[in-house]
Amino acid sequence: MAIKIEMLRCFKAVADTGSLAAAAEALGRTPSAVSMMLRQFEDHVGAPLFEAKRKARLTALGELVRAEAQRELAHFDTTITAIEGLANARGGYVRLAVTPSVAQAILPPVLRDFAARHPDVRLDLRDTDSASIRDDLLAGRADIGLATLPRLPGFERHLLVSDRFGVVCPADHPLAQNWTNLNWRDLDGIPFIANGLCKQIEDPEFNPILAKSALNAVNTASILALVRAGMGITLLPELVLRPRHDDLAFLPLADDSVRRDIWMATPPVEAMAPAAQALCQTILTAHIPVQNY
Repeated sequence: MAIKIEMLRCFKAVADTGSLAAAAEALGRTPSAVSMMLRQFEDHVGAPLFEAKRKARLTALGELVRAEAQRELAHFDTTITAIEGLANARGGYVRLAVTPSVAQAILPPVLRDFAARHPDVRLDLRDTDSASIRDDLLAGRADIGLATLPRLPGFERHLLVSDRFGVVCPADHPLAQNWTNLNWRDLDGIPFIANGLCKQIEDPEFNPILAKSALNAVNTASILALVRAGMGITLLPELVLRPRHDDLAFLPLADDSVRRDIWMATPPVEAMAPAAQALCQTILTAHIPVQNY
């Protein structure tokens, strides 16, 4: 007969209390059940663990077995607590891949609330471009992706935010003074900083501006720094400038139909760990309506 965890628990209770009756009360069992389990345990060990039938004193072997039982029970109980915590989203590890604008404008209050309710869940946040986020999801390197994403096979997605595009320039730039009366042709001759999101603009009048660009940047922080340094103007979604940048101006396009949609993409619910499920639910209920910026 193999030693069962309940045999160790029964033996330790008897050793701690010094009697079968007290151990039975502590374990919520009858004295006869405790006596039978203890006898099975001693039979398996092959030597007595108590010096007398009253179980008041342990043998030398019993003392050694008691120390091992205590260590094993502590490990077992810790393991069970960890497993139950994972199952109830009290612990775990969630990997998020998000665009920089989402990391700055949307996630901070969401993650603050989630961490308050799930303090034992570890979060790994990676901010990068949408193409890399798609690759991370498909390769299993991310549990949740928040970005401009197409439909991905085997993934679910929920629309979180839709924001408009606009020209970003220094606040004191001449364009910012009379933008409502200007159009694409008025950008001709002004240095333009291209970025990956510019590909979403399908207006033919924008193509010559993009074609003449001598500078392309990927990282949002770098793009804004280049604009501040006077290297040129650029085109970005409005959410990028939230929180507000007082030294920069956002000049919305006249065509309001040109928008950037931010989706939350995840594997199906049944394929996600409880902690990831809990974070998804927090994001969906965090009062981030599908809105037009």
